[in-house]
This record gives sequence, structure tokens and C-alpha cells, in this order.
Amino acid sequence: MLPLSKKILILAGLVLIGGCSTKVSRVQSNSTIDLTGKWNDADSRLVAEEMINDCLQQRWLYKYETENKRPTVIVGKIVNKSHEHISVETFVKEVERALLNSGKVDFVATKTEREQLREEKEDMAENASVYTAKSMGEETGADLMMIGTINTIVDQEGGKAVVFYQTNMELIEIESNRKVWIGEKKIKKFVERAKVKF
Repeated sequence: MLPLSKKILILAGLVLIGGCSTKVSRVQSNSTIDLTGKWNDADSRLVAEEMINDCLQQRWLYKYETENKRPTVIVGKIVNKSHEHISVETFVKEVERALLNSGKVDFVATKTEREQLREEKEDMAENASVYTAKSMGEETGADLMMIGTINTIVDQEGGKAVVFYQTNMELIEIESNRKVWIGEKKIKKFVERAKVKF
């Protein structure tokens, strides 16, 4: 049988644990909230928007504008080479959104999306009316592909760390393999914690 003092300590611990509650507040989806110091949605949005703004102000676009043509772009692989798990898919969607919403380029589906669309066309060929079925072999080919990497460097001492993110993007003409634009965005964060592991 436990002594009274231990029973009181256990009871006090249970009250503390039971008394803990979760509080949730709705915030604006574009607000910046840094809880851990790691790459987050604000970083993804900021990097994508600044990269695409820079990309669309460079000379490569002039060639298409003089021909009164909008180039067709596809986003290829954006590789996460950082020490963190980063949702690259979210970042890619931010890049696609910024490109498409600029109104300066046309956009085609990614390789994975095209596979789904081709399956749908095959299904249409068998099941849809000849008036509404969409034909195979009529896809729009991309003129340019955007690829990139996300890298990090961590400098840590005890509970303090400087985390440096560098995102590099390149726009390449698919037919010639000629690089027409190279962009770079850097983010540096200073993180302090009592106990930290990066």
C-alpha cells in the first residue's frame, strides 16, 4: 500500500494531466506562424511567389511576347535536398499557381496528371459518345520545364541554431535543353530552444 504522500503526488499529477486542454484559434491562411523554425507554408508561399515574379521579369519571355505567343510551361522535379521533411508537392503547387495566375504563360499537366488523363481518354474511347469523347494524341507539348532544388545548411550550438535555406530553380527549353533562367531565393532563421535537435 502506498503512503499518503505518494497518493497525493499521484493525484496531483493526474489532476494536472487531466486539466491540460487544447485551444484552437482560426487564423488567416496567409499569416506567418513559426512554431518550430522549420520550413513551413509561409516559406513555401514566399519562395514560390518571389521566384516566379523574378522569372517572369527576365529576358527569356520577350522572345515569346514578340511572337505574340504565350509559352507553355511544365513543372518537373523539385528535389528536397534539405535535412528536413519538406512537402515538395505543396511548394510545386505554389509555383504552378503563381505561374498560371500571372497570365503570361500557359500550363500543361504534370507526368502523373497526364497518366490519369490518358486513362480517362481510354475509358472515353470505349464508353463515351463519339461527339463528346476526347481524342488521344492531341495533347499540348510544353516549351519549357521548370526544375529545382531546396537545400539547407544548419549551424548549431547547444539550444541555438541558424538554419539557412536555399532554393534554386531553373527554366529550360525542352527542345534545345537551353537554360533560359536561373533563380535563387535564400531564407535564414535563428532558432532558440531549451533543448533542440535539428
